[in-house]
Amino acid sequence: MDFTKTALGIELGSTRIKAVLIDKDHMPIASGDFEWENQLVNGIWTYSMDMVHEGIRTCFANLKADVKAKYDTDLTEVGAIGISAMMHGYLPFDKDGKQLAEFRTWRNTITGEAAEKLTDLLGFNIPQRWSIAHLYQALLNKEDHVGDIAFLTTLAGYIHWRLTGAKVMGVGEASGMFPIDSSTCDYDEGMVQKFNNLTGMDLRSILPKVLPAGADAGNLTEDGAKFLDPTGALKAGIPVAPCEGDAGTGMVATNSVRIRTGNVSAGTSDFAMIVTDHPLGVHREIDMVTTPDGAPVAMVHCNNCTSDINAWVSLFGQFASLMGMDVNKGDLFTKLFQIALEGDPDCGGLMSFNYFSGEGVTDLDEGRPVFARMQNSTFTLGNFMRTHLYSALATLKIGMDILQSEEQVAIDKLYGHGGFFKTPGVGQKILSAAVNAPVSVMETAGEGGPYGMALLASYMLWHDDGETLPDYLDNKVFANATSTTVMADEADVAGFAKFLSSYIMALPMEKTATEVL
Repeated sequence: MDFTKTALGIELGSTRIKAVLIDKDHMPIASGDFEWENQLVNGIWTYSMDMVHEGIRTCFANLKADVKAKYDTDLTEVGAIGISAMMHGYLPFDKDGKQLAEFRTWRNTITGEAAEKLTDLLGFNIPQRWSIAHLYQALLNKEDHVGDIAFLTTLAGYIHWRLTGAKVMGVGEASGMFPIDSSTCDYDEGMVQKFNNLTGMDLRSILPKVLPAGADAGNLTEDGAKFLDPTGALKAGIPVAPCEGDAGTGMVATNSVRIRTGNVSAGTSDFAMIVTDHPLGVHREIDMVTTPDGAPVAMVHCNNCTSDINAWVSLFGQFASLMGMDVNKGDLFTKLFQIALEGDPDCGGLMSFNYFSGEGVTDLDEGRPVFARMQNSTFTLGNFMRTHLYSALATLKIGMDILQSEEQVAIDKLYGHGGFFKTPGVGQKILSAAVNAPVSVMETAGEGGPYGMALLASYMLWHDDGETLPDYLDNKVFANATSTTVMADEADVAGFAKFLSSYIMALPMEKTATEVL
């Protein structure tokens, strides 16, 4: 096996860091991972940098072990590397590279004042989780470190910097820091000037340089190689692709970078990404970001998706153990997802809010998981699980309705990926019921973001002159891809609509829960 003809994608996701190595045929040949969780420290959702470093090194070590087991060889080099991570957030550094504040993740809803003022100033929706909102909120809060910021980046940008020494990032990732002008594949200059005039800061001097997919983003340095692989086996000099956010890698992994295509990523958070063919109005519920090659994308992002489902499945697992049963966790998820399809289309009058954290789409700065029912509700296990699956997509559906009904955004293809779709057919059918459209899942969708990042690294290595990213994916990666497509029946579509109506009416209950619990 010639490992110089491979591409490696590593993604730092919300609950897992995963590496996927692909061959010249774009097929996964080895992987490694590391499980972790964010922490709420002094009111801030964060991951410690020690955990970041330990996690990515352990993930890479596990990839090496997988290669050793499968090919009986030590992994010392690959053709290219690409880094991806959770988008947005706040990682500021001074001129000496010292971290100035804790890593503030996408999950935080602590920048409401800044987001509102910037949206008004720029005439462009700035969500709370965007890096620029965190920066301006820190300035409004008069935090001491702001004057010392020499470099502001995201988690993916930080890892890329450690590996290459280059303060750059892909345009899709950059579009979650500050608004992008798709015609230039760079930060919107007029908006940059407005921010500079407002704050007296030189924004371009502290933000990473923006690069499109396929561009030269640097090479692995000696220090970078030792950072990723402390054993010293990994060779320096490997080309590194522009780093990307998990939204962009999800689009690539599902071949959803052409106009009028879209995908829904559903895991700890969930978001829909639709590549648009016309300008949209300003909506608080809709982010405008870009594909990794700079095309405009309408994004509905929700902070909460499967965390509450995971908690309930864990509880059922504890019950099984109490009864003396040794139940495989994966089997438990499969059974409980499958029984959801036996529930009533409208969930039988049960209600759930899956909010572990705040949710911008529904104007909540904090979250409290809530389950409720009427005395005469049909309280069955099928309805219980269906309620939680519906709840996981309900907030996303509120945003999607704006795109489809108010903005007339057309979707030719919609792909699903992430843990929500792992049980065959179930997540697809629930999402199809929510959006009233066919939903497809590719056989490689389980690899998700790290696979998408590996494809972006391969595009940098192997694309022909003038070959666009959509053409490369269509012709060289997904030409013979296997996928399954599911369309919900009319009863399921009507049932989800009825549930959503009740969900919206019950939102004051969730708000009250954040005030009294």
